[in-house]
Amino acid sequence: MHGEFKVPGGKLVVVDLELDGDPARIAHFHLSGDFFIEPGEALDDVRRAVEGLPASSTNEQIARAIHQAVGPEVAFVGFSPEAVATAVRRAIGQATGWRDHDWQLIRTEPLPPRVHLALDEVLTRAVGDGRIKPTLRIWNWNSPAVVIGSFQSVRNEVDMEAAQRFDIPVVRRVSGGGAMFMEAGNVVTWSLYAPAELVAGMSFEDSYRYLDAWAVDALRELGVDAWYQGLNDITSAGGKIGGAAQKRLANGGILHHVTMSYDIDADRMTQVLRIGREKLSDKGIASAKKRVDPLKAQTGLEREQIIDHMVDVFRREHGLSDSALRDEDLAAAQQLVADKFATDEWLYRLP
Repeated sequence: MHGEFKVPGGKLVVVDLELDGDPARIAHFHLSGDFFIEPGEALDDVRRAVEGLPASSTNEQIARAIHQAVGPEVAFVGFSPEAVATAVRRAIGQATGWRDHDWQLIRTEPLPPRVHLALDEVLTRAVGDGRIKPTLRIWNWNSPAVVIGSFQSVRNEVDMEAAQRFDIPVVRRVSGGGAMFMEAGNVVTWSLYAPAELVAGMSFEDSYRYLDAWAVDALRELGVDAWYQGLNDITSAGGKIGGAAQKRLANGGILHHVTMSYDIDADRMTQVLRIGREKLSDKGIASAKKRVDPLKAQTGLEREQIIDHMVDVFRREHGLSDSALRDEDLAAAQQLVADKFATDEWLYRLP
């Protein structure tokens, strides 16, 4: 059995193993890759730690066994015990890679903001239940919006008088993270609906980098010097390009969605959003207007050209088949808008 895992921003971890006995245990385990480990003899300690573990071991159990075997003085460079555990579970068939799934592409027609948010919940649940295949969905907006994170306070994040003056609705998504200022035609937004096995054993931070690596590749091919920063920001030398957020459902579905700035009305954004001094100081900048570096200014390309290239990169790296939004999923999302996303109980659950 053979398993591989490319650490986000790091090295390739490769394992080969066999399963022996009843119940099955890991045997003839070999670890290789372009990583570094010091001292080098610790590689044998890793091998002995994994050898003999039950085939049913979780990522956490495998990683814990490695940590205990090598001790705190061993340096893992470009990988980690958790990365080894992910490669092991892939070899056994308990974790998956991108190409293990038949990815579908949906490019949504322009829709109201609340319908987009409801679709995220509907489609994530459908993937977790196995009713649809893992999917990449490209959003199109038919109106502006301020989208706040699941755990944010409305009054702390939004100047509601300014939002009403500009006729910009304020909506709350199911995932955490910060507030986003959206304008139709000025943002590039996509969602991934994936099974939990795709990020099995990864930390939350590693899963963000892993799920967005294709997008960073696409931006770099367009000449944007982009990289991942912190937990969930895609950034460049000129400033932040976009931000990601995640929601994991109990049925095994994972929502990972990203919004990048194509163009922006910075004056209006700073009137509507309350971007406090604490957040600005954390980013190391003095002005909220300088936080964002839109893709239009960096590439000179039309928004659709950027989206088309990103889709092409995803298709090349992970495989992608064209699909369409099902009528029943759109109907379910519209009902969820009425029952949840359009209600004051949801928006003001943290006033």
